[in-house]
Amino acid sequence: MSAFLTPLRTDLLSEVENDLRGSWKLTAPLIYYSKHLGDYIEVPAGFVTDFESCPRVPVLFLLFGGVVRSAAVVHDWLYTAPAPVSRADADAVLREACIAVGVPAWRAWGVWVGVRIGGWRRYGKA
Repeated sequence: MSAFLTPLRTDLLSEVENDLRGSWKLTAPLIYYSKHLGDYIEVPAGFVTDFESCPRVPVLFLLFGGVVRSAAVVHDWLYTAPAPVSRADADAVLREACIAVGVPAWRAWGVWVGVRIGGWRRYGKA
């Protein structure tokens, strides 16, 4: 069963970076077990994230933005160069992690569609 094994702990670095999404630094490792990968993912303390990069288009953001921060952090980590898994696997883990924390399947699917459409610009970038 997929699950987060540690809580998400972060400090705000900047409220205005990343198109006003802000920058956050993990203060403790975030550990997630992915059934999809059959392995543990550990995002180390010190990793910097903007959580979700959902466009701020009103209807889309209301439906799919701000869904879950912990899943977004794991996804950001899996997208970071050198990317430890394929983009398809990273996106599947995002959807899986959303469901693991209780996001309805339809909403997790919408988040997944969004990263499949727009994630190519960020995948594998440092």
